[in-house]
Amino acid sequence: MPLIASIPVDRMEGPYRRRWWALLVLCLSLLIVVMANTSLIVAAPDMTLDLGLDSGELQWVIDGYTVPYAALMLVLGAVGDKYSRRGALITGLVIFGGGSVMGSLVDNADAVIAARAIMGLGAALIMPATLSLLVAMFPRKERVQAITAWAATSGLAIAVGPLLAGWLLEDNSWGSTFLINVPVVVIAIVAALMLVPPSKAHGMGKLDVVGGVLSIVSVAALVYAIIEAPHFGDDVTAVIAAVVAAIGLAVFVWWELRHPSPMLDLSKLRNRAVAGATLAVLLFFLAVFGSIYYSTQYLQFVLGDSPLETGVRLLPLAIAVFVGSAVTGWLTPRLGVKVTIIFGMVLGTIAILLLLGIDSQSGYGDFLATLILLGLAIGLSVSPATDTIMGAFPESELGVAGGTNDTAMELGGSLGIAILGSVLAATYKDELAGAVGGQLPPAVLETAKDSIGGAHAAAQQIATDPAGGVSQAQALLEAANKAFADAISHTSLIGGAILAVGTVAVALLLPGRRSSTGDSPATTVETADVSVPVSVGR
Repeated sequence: MPLIASIPVDRMEGPYRRRWWALLVLCLSLLIVVMANTSLIVAAPDMTLDLGLDSGELQWVIDGYTVPYAALMLVLGAVGDKYSRRGALITGLVIFGGGSVMGSLVDNADAVIAARAIMGLGAALIMPATLSLLVAMFPRKERVQAITAWAATSGLAIAVGPLLAGWLLEDNSWGSTFLINVPVVVIAIVAALMLVPPSKAHGMGKLDVVGGVLSIVSVAALVYAIIEAPHFGDDVTAVIAAVVAAIGLAVFVWWELRHPSPMLDLSKLRNRAVAGATLAVLLFFLAVFGSIYYSTQYLQFVLGDSPLETGVRLLPLAIAVFVGSAVTGWLTPRLGVKVTIIFGMVLGTIAILLLLGIDSQSGYGDFLATLILLGLAIGLSVSPATDTIMGAFPESELGVAGGTNDTAMELGGSLGIAILGSVLAATYKDELAGAVGGQLPPAVLETAKDSIGGAHAAAQQIATDPAGGVSQAQALLEAANKAFADAISHTSLIGGAILAVGTVAVALLLPGRRSSTGDSPATTVETADVSVPVSVGR
């Protein structure tokens, strides 16, 4: 048996013999990509205090990773298809590891954001490569199980990231959370060379560079506009970004519909199964990342949990993901893709709306049901949705298929933090201003209004100031905790409403158990119970 896997998948006479070992490498690569976000969410309070981040900077530290990640995946997935999917995976791991090392060494917000952006570039190569390699290696009859394991890994990373980060933060600075990735990257690169066979598409046309640039500009401008709008007030910057996003999206659609070899074949979105599954993935991760973003801040700032305690308290989410993933393997063949996905989305909506009851006296138990239901929802729905998307693309477009799924996933996460984070920040600011406005010096009030972390920093300043004192500091903390709890309740209403409306839209889009989409092309691939037409060529 050769040390390096050198025979391309398309030259093998039968299924790749070491495909399940190769799947472990793909899942390991996926694990660190998702952990890069979830571990930082737990480290965010320490970073906020150490670097003096305001709420906008904190959102950018997180979305500095997800914006290039989401914006570049379609382009880099196509690059991997054309040249080398394994090469894209390994190159992405190298870039990701370099960004992680940089992030562990820097000491200011701009440098952290830059390091996160480099990691996002690496992730944009890794993520679509994992899915396209998975589909290329596994025969159709095993693909659902493989994708279920892939999706379960995403859920596992949501809880493992905070747990590992919390453990490191017990005795180390927040920079150590970046170093989690480095040994895993080294192992994954070596294992990829040994176990993952080469793979690329054949017969692809020229890369759609213009479409790629338009997709990057549109996604980046959209997320920038959402994050910065509450912080710029009447400044025109966020408005310009929103206009750029709208124009860029319109031109992207126009270009892709007319290009002979488009970056994203938008005709696939006329397929109701693909459109519904893509929307479901986007909305799931919008809801999950948005709710975890503010829930972890409540656990650490309001309840006073350490990062490690916060990581441990997120474990029910990971356990529920595995339960949901096990159930979906049994449920989907019996009830169908549509029922399973919608059931998961309903559970997710209920989970977020449960947070409407959060107040300043709430404890961990008030978040537990939400974590469990969100985990079950992810486990139930993400795997059949991903399988539906991947099954709709021909072999030559597996990277684009993976990029479509992963763009929906990461764009959803970016929008969740951007939209719900902005609603949270605006509500918190208004609530706190109404409670303590006029009682604090203007500079201290501005610091406290900017974020719950800022309020804690302001309280520490007041406690040591002879003009303030411990009682005034405590009063500020109580007001800030109440304002933040009220902001969580209000933001959860918005998040729950978005997911509820999205659930109805997905229910209308997804075809029924026996339905076909009615699209025209030649080959039909069975994805669980939904017949997904697949064009055999471009």
